[in-house]
This record gives sequence, structure tokens and C-alpha cells, in this order.
Amino acid sequence: MRPRTVFSCSACGHESPKWHGRCPGCGDWNTLVEEKPAAPRAGRSKPGRVAAPVRLADVAAPKTARYSTGIGELDRVLGGGIVPGSLVLLGGSPGIGKSTLTASALGNLASERKVLYVTGEESPAQVKLRAERLGPAALEVPIVAETDLDAVIATIEAERPAVCVIDSVQTLYAPDLTGAPGSVGQVREVAGRLMRVAKERDVATVLVGHVTKEGSLAGPRVLEHLVDCVLQFEGERERTYRTLRALKNRFGSTNEVGVFEMRDDGLAEVADASARFVAEATRAPGSVVLASMEGTRPLLVEVQALVAPTELVPPRRVANGVDRNRLALILAVLSRHGGFGLGASDVFVSLAGGVRVDEPGADLAIALALASAAKGIPLGAERPLAAFGEIGLTGELRAVAHHERRVSEAAKFGLAPVLAPGDGAATLREALTRALQPRPEPAAEAEAA
Repeated sequence: MRPRTVFSCSACGHESPKWHGRCPGCGDWNTLVEEKPAAPRAGRSKPGRVAAPVRLADVAAPKTARYSTGIGELDRVLGGGIVPGSLVLLGGSPGIGKSTLTASALGNLASERKVLYVTGEESPAQVKLRAERLGPAALEVPIVAETDLDAVIATIEAERPAVCVIDSVQTLYAPDLTGAPGSVGQVREVAGRLMRVAKERDVATVLVGHVTKEGSLAGPRVLEHLVDCVLQFEGERERTYRTLRALKNRFGSTNEVGVFEMRDDGLAEVADASARFVAEATRAPGSVVLASMEGTRPLLVEVQALVAPTELVPPRRVANGVDRNRLALILAVLSRHGGFGLGASDVFVSLAGGVRVDEPGADLAIALALASAAKGIPLGAERPLAAFGEIGLTGELRAVAHHERRVSEAAKFGLAPVLAPGDGAATLREALTRALQPRPEPAAEAEAA
């Protein structure tokens, strides 16, 4: 008799007794894969034991010292370091620097604690070639090349490391399950068993994960629910800058972001990213400095826009580093309340350095950059114009959080005054009028004085 199979969705984990072109759970197409379910337990199940409830006030919660990775940006995103016994999922596109980041962290930890690096994608020789450029500390990390989950767990039980890195979770497989490594059932079982080992043995485990072509973490959604922390490593391989964000963190804030720069000797921390971005900013038409907030620290980043006539219908709308739907909204408000109709032009907006900003405070800077590019007029006097603020659908400017900190960060680099809600501009039209008004040249100002 042919064994019964189920069809599991690789995106959401929904199970169906028959194949569907579209997943009934999440609606994605062609994501159902055939798998053999786990064999049911024989015999009648016993009633569960009764657990005694305890008041939260009576629960003992001792403070546990975190493990410092020696990488300040990584520790800050984690909330102060790695928590013993925690399970961290690190995702990112291929070649972004996930293995480099984890190898550097293990190298720093190896001098004080026992660590273990489990690789399922590369041979030890390949990992050594990468570790040689990271310094002598990375070469002290013990490594195991294994894809069998039972062997990996047995090694962790025997070695009892304080911190263990699994690179990657999609390459491990459980021999007692059908399906190729990386399938929904395999990833779910691998993550579940690794979580139990991490909690029982107090082993801080970092799971390196793959991402889909859309940029989301590959595997079932249950994987993100199992782990304590989900980190997303973003950036473009052609650019030098990388950003690390916490999408989920049970032990800290999800508002922090770390900035790194890829160099020949590995990833280097960018402690003052604003200085880098402001130094590279130009005073050309279409350039505006955005005073944004990334977690608890302000970040100045250059917004560049290009508006060009086109005969294409519809015209192109390209956004790099900002949400494309947000760009469409800003273009509509510019046309209706700002007097800039760009319906017959190609529009390109990009954030310099490969940075991505999702906050609504970027609206005003994007709108000013588009207006500057359309008019061909540079903004600002001797320095680029800095701006921030949210734009409403009726053309009003709305205040955003941390107004003083944004203004102070811009003033630190000589970008004053800052165009923002409440600083003399209540609507988008008023902000455009202030930004685009003719400014005297420095020589003319000196003669007038």
C-alpha cells in the first residue's frame, strides 16, 4: 500500500491532503511540496500531568550576563550581546556577509568561551580561506562540517559550547524524515530540535538562514516563531555598506540598526554613519539630506532623485531604498498639492550607500528631491539641504518623533537650518516655496555685507 503523503506549503507551512496550484493558507502559487508525515504514536494517549500555576510576582528571574561578541554594532542590535541559551536567526541574501559576521563574532568569543562553528555549505578548507583574512582570532574557532542533524546534536552535547553557529539551517536534515534538506518539514524539525538543545544545555545558537528572491526569510513561518531573535542583514553586494536590523527580539528592542562596511579584511563597524554619508553628499539638483531615525540614534543619509521626460506609457517609477508605494503616494501629493505634475516623466529615487529607510519621516526629503530634480535647481546654500517630515494626503506636513535629535544631528555637520514640520512650514507647498526660493551666491552676500 502506498504510504499516505501530505502537501506542505514552503511559505507558510499549511498542510493539505492534495496538491493545489495556490496555497489555501497564504495564497502563494506553486509552493506546495509533497512530504511524508511523521508516523503517529501507537496506543492510546495518556492524560497529561497537571501543571501548578505560579504567580508572576513569585517567579524567580535571575539576571543573566550576556556574551559580548566584540562587535559593537552587533551587540547593540541584539540588545547588549548574546543571551545564553537563546536562539538567533540571521538572514540575508547570498554574499551579503552573514558568514563573515558570524565568523568574526566567534573569533572574538573564542578567547573567553568555548565556541563551535557548524558548516553545511562549505568545507573546512573553504571556511579557513575566509577566516585567514579576518585575523588570527578567527582561526582559533573549532569547526565541524556536517549536515546530519543527529550528528550535529551529538557534537553539541559532547562539546557543550557556550555559543554555536549553524551555517545554514536549510542544509541540515533529519534522517528519520522524508524530503530534501531545506523543505518545510525538514526545516521545522531541525529548528525544533536545535531549540530544545539550546534551551536544555544553555547553548546560545545562531542559525544562518537563506532568503527568498523577495527578500523574506525562506522556510516555514514557524521558524521565525521558534527563535528568540530574527536579524536581517541587508545591503547590495555591489555597495560597501551593510545594515543589520532586528525584526524580532525577545531580549531587546527591534528599533536598533547596525551599519557595517565591507572591506578586504572583513566587515568593519561604521560607528558614525552620518559622517560618511554627509561627506559623500552633493549639492546637485535632486539631492537632499534626510535626517532619519534608526532605532535610538539619528542617521543622515542622502536622497537622490532624477526626473527625465519619457515617451513610455506608463512612465517608469524606480525606487531604491524606499518603498515604491510610498513614492507613488508622494508623487500624487506633489501633483495635487505641490504643483509638480510628473505624470509624463520617468522618476528615479535612490538612497545613497545602499541604505533602506521605511519611516514616514522620509516623505518631505523625497518630495523636495523630486522637485529639485524637476526644476533643475540645487537646494541649500553652501551645504546640502537637510529635511524630514511626514506628508499627509491633503498636503499638510506632520510631525515625526525625535524632532530635536534629528535637528541636532544635522547641525553637528553644518546642515542648518533644517526644513521640517513646525519650523516655518505647515504644508508641502510652503516647504517647496522655502526650499526653491532663489538664494544669493556667497560672493554676492560678501559684497552686500
